[in-house]
This record gives sequence, C-alpha cells and structure tokens, in this order.
Amino acid sequence: MPGGVTGMVLLLLIPAALRAQSTALDSAAESARHAWQAHDVAALVLHSPRVLVQLPGADPSAALGRAQAAALLRDYLETGQEVETALVAAREVEPGRGYVELERRFRVAGTQEIRRQSLLLSYRAEDSTWRLVELRIIGP
Repeated sequence: MPGGVTGMVLLLLIPAALRAQSTALDSAAESARHAWQAHDVAALVLHSPRVLVQLPGADPSAALGRAQAAALLRDYLETGQEVETALVAAREVEPGRGYVELERRFRVAGTQEIRRQSLLLSYRAEDSTWRLVELRIIGP
C-alpha cells in the first residue's frame, strides 16, 4: 500500500505547513506592530509592491506603490505620539490570505488626551513572505 503511506505522510505534513504559515504571519504581525509603534512606515511596507490605504474620514486610496504608501502614512503619523501599539489578532483567514488587527493608543501633539484606533491589515503570502496589501485605520 505505497499510496496509503504517501497519503499518511501528506496528512502529517499539512498541519506542520499550516503552523509554519501561521508562525510566519505572527512574525509579520509583530513586525507591523513594532514598525507602527516606531513610526517606521518604510519597514511596514517593505515587502509590499502596492498597498491600499484607508485613513479615517477618507475614501480608500487606489493601491499605492511602496514609496507613496509610506509617504501617506508618514504624513498621517506626524501629529501623533504613540503610547502603545498592541497586537489584537493575527490569523490566516484562507490559504495565503492573512488578517492582522492592531490597537493603537496615541496622543495628539500638544494634548494629553489619549485616543484609540484599530489598524486592520490584510496580508497575502507570496514567495513564502507575507506582504501587506491593505491597511485600514478605524477610529477618530
């Protein structure tokens, strides 16, 4: 029964492959959290040829190139001081598509008021790398 042995080996390898993908997404999520906290938008979009960005109160952009997306996010972050950026969730929603949610606590320059926003990041797995394809910021 050689076919049965091959099938068993494949069944044993699939969970390991899924765990590896999940671990890689967790790593991408932690990198995104760290990049946002440091306002390092170049690192956030590093592996992404194009990113759709939606800022609060604005329509979604067309997918922007890496440099344009970084410039837009840099301008957006300019007036805020990060207090904390926390990882809320990171999960693969279907093979090759991942979702990350971060919660941002920040202070607007010149104030002591702390505000909260949710960052919703959509990733695609390409060439064994999770690439950011969409970033939506929800909240005030």
